[in-house]
Amino acid sequence: PQVFTIVADPVGAHIVESLDHTGRGNLTGTFNRVPERVNIETMRIYKPDFAHLGLLYNANEKNSLLKRDELQALSREMGFQLTTLELPLAADGAPRVEDSAPAVAELKAAGVDFIDLGSSSFLDSNRGLFTGAAVENGLPVLSPYERLVRDSDALISIAARYYDTGRLAGVQAEKILVEGIEPGALPVARMTDFAFVINMEVARKIGLIPPIELLQAAETVK
Repeated sequence: PQVFTIVADPVGAHIVESLDHTGRGNLTGTFNRVPERVNIETMRIYKPDFAHLGLLYNANEKNSLLKRDELQALSREMGFQLTTLELPLAADGAPRVEDSAPAVAELKAAGVDFIDLGSSSFLDSNRGLFTGAAVENGLPVLSPYERLVRDSDALISIAARYYDTGRLAGVQAEKILVEGIEPGALPVARMTDFAFVINMEVARKIGLIPPIELLQAAETVK
């Protein structure tokens, strides 16, 4: 039996057929991402004139490409403009750290209102340079990783905490090992509780103080 966790898009990555039916007798897991629709709706509440979203992605991460495609489809459905920029890959097939800041400046020049981090281990690992460049360009970043708000300069995150996701995976394992349920008979367990965090220092720096309705729901840091 196998239980996966912290996978940005298990369906798009062909790990499972659907969240309701994995299609594999020995496999189930957890899904920890907030729907992108919720992120867009949050941006519209935060910045009522929001109309243009920016996204950096890197082609050597499947999860990053999947999020690009998801946001492209959502932009048509929800009626916002989307500018996507692929981070150039070096000779070793990986993005270069020094390219993230110029890419953020390019998004600024394109007129984006918000940057969605999407799903990128590279940008997460190099969050200081990436989010610092966003602040320098006066751009808010919405991140699926809470640490970018707490430990770096992203403006806002809506995310399931990894500890809680791990506990949910433990519930799945208990059903398999204790209750004797076949993994493939279990749907992928979805997180329903998300932490909503706003970095007030960044909000002041870029001149985007959150509206009261978000402050009532969010935890503020810095």
